[in-house]
Amino acid sequence: MEHRVYKNQILEELISRNEIADASKYLFELQCNDWKLCRDNYEQLKSVKVKKFQFEGFSIKAQFNPGRIISTSAKVDPESIQERKCFLCEQNLPAEQKGILYNDAYIILVNPYPIFPIHFTLTHTIHQPQRISDTFPDLLDFSKDLSKYFTVIYNGPRCGASAPDHLHFQAGNKFFIPIDDETDLIANEYGSVVVDKENLLIQTVDDGLRKFILFESSERDLLINSFKKFYNAYADLMKENQEPLMNIVSFYDDEFGWRVIVFLRAKHRSHHYFEEGESKLLVSPAAIDLGGVCIFPREEDFNRVDKELIREVFSEVFINADKLNELNSTLKKVF
Repeated sequence: MEHRVYKNQILEELISRNEIADASKYLFELQCNDWKLCRDNYEQLKSVKVKKFQFEGFSIKAQFNPGRIISTSAKVDPESIQERKCFLCEQNLPAEQKGILYNDAYIILVNPYPIFPIHFTLTHTIHQPQRISDTFPDLLDFSKDLSKYFTVIYNGPRCGASAPDHLHFQAGNKFFIPIDDETDLIANEYGSVVVDKENLLIQTVDDGLRKFILFESSERDLLINSFKKFYNAYADLMKENQEPLMNIVSFYDDEFGWRVIVFLRAKHRSHHYFEEGESKLLVSPAAIDLGGVCIFPREEDFNRVDKELIREVFSEVFINADKLNELNSTLKKVF
């Protein structure tokens, strides 16, 4: 990825001072200046249509975003993956796309098909499968180093990653997805405490729409070990030999440390996605959608979406209340 790294004195100075968030923000400005497709797509994003729905104690937005049609409708079955070139590998990136090398392992790239006002793909330099079991520490590091401006997300290989064959995270503006602001209120209202001890709080949450587990700590190693215990328990519960379905939003605060939300999934897409004709709803929920910004690349879907449709889609793609209760009981024994 060496010749994909942006050569710029200001960038290099920011990186040398470990000011990764500011360097990334400056990278965004450079790419919008140098790359027409990127500039045009971010300009168009400023005028996208948005609808907001208020639920009990939280909100969900719908965004009409035609630029996301490729991602939303991506074929992620093994055959389709094998037949196409990996669009995150260096040799297949657009000629204008350049980034910042991070920890000699990832490259921070501006996403030219954005949802966030500033949207990055954090791509591993080596082509390897999307997985979280041993890359969770990287997620924590990214969210801390980018925390001045950005939240970091992870989509599992079978529930939202449009490149499940190439390890990557994403980052975007803090507080753009409603759950960044609403987590504490949701957890206070709907949370069930699993662990509450010095510097570690773990809760399972069912807000009536979503099921997730919430980790809070300022101690990196404690979080890593806690996530490992959760991962193993969750994989056993879901009877999975491969990575169980999950999406993650990781938020870091200088005063309080990390707040990691793991959405617990039963399936990738609801039945609405596979309907024919007018019944079809082209929506493919991943971390950003579950965090409160649901993406609709077709205007007809955006126009007809309402609270009931969102409720139907979410209830189908999340694990049920019984599974969450079972996970809660198991984790109390494990911890």
